[in-house]
Amino acid sequence: MNRKYRLSTALDIDDLLMECTSYAIRLANEKYKFDPPMTMYEKDRWGKIGKRIDSIYPYFNDAEFYRTQPVYEGAKEFVRKLSQMTEVYVCTAVPPQFMGIRAQRIMEEFPEIPADHIYMGARKDNIHTDILFDDAMHNILNSSAKYPVLMRRPWNQEATGMLAVNHYDEFLKIVEIIAESYSAKPSESEPAKSDIVVLVGPSSTGKSKLAARFLAENDNFEKLSSYTTKDPTALEENTWYNYVSLEDFRRMCDSGEMLQSTMYAGHGYGSKKGDIEKILAGGKRVLTTMDICGAMSLKTQFKNVTTVYIKREKRALMANIIRKNSSVEDKVNRLAALEYIEKNAALCDYVISFEDYDDALCQLNKILK
Repeated sequence: MNRKYRLSTALDIDDLLMECTSYAIRLANEKYKFDPPMTMYEKDRWGKIGKRIDSIYPYFNDAEFYRTQPVYEGAKEFVRKLSQMTEVYVCTAVPPQFMGIRAQRIMEEFPEIPADHIYMGARKDNIHTDILFDDAMHNILNSSAKYPVLMRRPWNQEATGMLAVNHYDEFLKIVEIIAESYSAKPSESEPAKSDIVVLVGPSSTGKSKLAARFLAENDNFEKLSSYTTKDPTALEENTWYNYVSLEDFRRMCDSGEMLQSTMYAGHGYGSKKGDIEKILAGGKRVLTTMDICGAMSLKTQFKNVTTVYIKREKRALMANIIRKNSSVEDKVNRLAALEYIEKNAALCDYVISFEDYDDALCQLNKILK
């Protein structure tokens, strides 16, 4: 097969191509008549958690469960498209007695994946591909892949700093961006004329401050405010966010109002497509700050998006995080994420490295002039 890119991708099966947790939850609800019924949101971390959601685990030792696992809507088309772009492998953890059933299902449902590209086992760090796509945070953290990508699920909501997506289309867009990252970057002599500009970078790098200064000097841009479930008293007067309850945030995500959403240190963050369209309809260009996941979502939904990675010296970043008025847990999460976030620079269109804001503003103006 002639593939578009010389890349290789390893895919998980459970909770990525085939329903696993959601299927077990439906079966448990039918058997035990839970009131109210269990939902995916109750599975908020990996492994057993000592609550009623643990009732799903017996199904993972049932051969019939593996024979009847539903394939996610869109999964077959996703694999077809991905197989045209990269070489595709499967790496799936399943009890040994069910390996035959799992292999047969994969070959039946996803014929584009060669039989000798199917690997059984939990040690996904032994699979050496360019890209790994998985829902388990420990597999992403331990991966030997250059670009591990997390599929967002309720049990990995604490993941921070790593590439993560909510949909297959977002992942396919990331594959395109990864392939393009191997080619030459645009130079600063080639100004970005994009309708939407996203500043990406680690926590405390000064993205919001830089954006505010840029907006004050460029009235043809308008800021895009995002939505968060973080306590409004902890937002440190950050006017880039609107507070919403967790229930409202989930409702907006489930209804499709959110263009992109992510969880950072246990808090939800997201932006609405309608807000962007309103700014563009008013004749303004959009400027926003997001993590790499939000930036990739924008590139999936809009054609004319430029990403600018804001880079600071690591010790300065760590000092800024430590000085933040936040919990010890939040600071630890942000510090731990730095290693993964730094890798995201390769996926952005431009990189600004600076020591003072005047210098950064000059660079940004030069890029966006």
